[in-house]
Amino acid sequence: MPFDYKKEYKDLYQPKQTPSIIEVPEIVFVGVEGKGNPNDENGPYAAAMSVLYSISYTIKMSHMGSFAIDGYFPYVVPPLEGFWWMENGTPGVDYGNKNGFCWFSMIRLPEFVTQEVFDWAKEESAAKKKLDTSKAQFLRFQEGLCVQCLHQGPYDDEPATVEMMEKYVLENDYFVDLSGTRRHHEIYLSDPRRTASEKLKTVIRIPIKKR
Repeated sequence: MPFDYKKEYKDLYQPKQTPSIIEVPEIVFVGVEGKGNPNDENGPYAAAMSVLYSISYTIKMSHMGSFAIDGYFPYVVPPLEGFWWMENGTPGVDYGNKNGFCWFSMIRLPEFVTQEVFDWAKEESAAKKKLDTSKAQFLRFQEGLCVQCLHQGPYDDEPATVEMMEKYVLENDYFVDLSGTRRHHEIYLSDPRRTASEKLKTVIRIPIKKR
């Protein structure tokens, strides 16, 4: 059976609909940074999605070709994730100003992926898919101490879940630690093209510190 990160790391990808505290370890990602409304079908966010999935599936399917990767194992491509902030420098998210969104969208990569493997997949995607992969980044990131919660429903209803999380943080003697290096984080467990908005499942994660 292919290794499935969602099932093997339930603490990271299957939280409850009530807030909880988690220490997030270092994780390897392919990511693309940009800004603008993610709902723009022809905008930079849509272009970033093409690059992320192309590189991710190029690595996943590498065993079918001549490029051998040390330590390769079959796996399920993990869900799309994203860090979000505002173009005016505000570290939080203003859901009413989607045109002002800044984002770093990403997909987790297996631990066997090195810079060399990533560079190969980036070039392979550019050549075979005719994509501009120049903005794709290879990132090792340790998020650290966070509060997280499963939000079920439309993305525009997330503020109520965030408010519940912030209240939980204060009640448990922590404080929200959003900054230029610690961002509002979302993990998308549902495909919005195939899932009714009221059934969408999104992990919301916010960095915190102990008081």
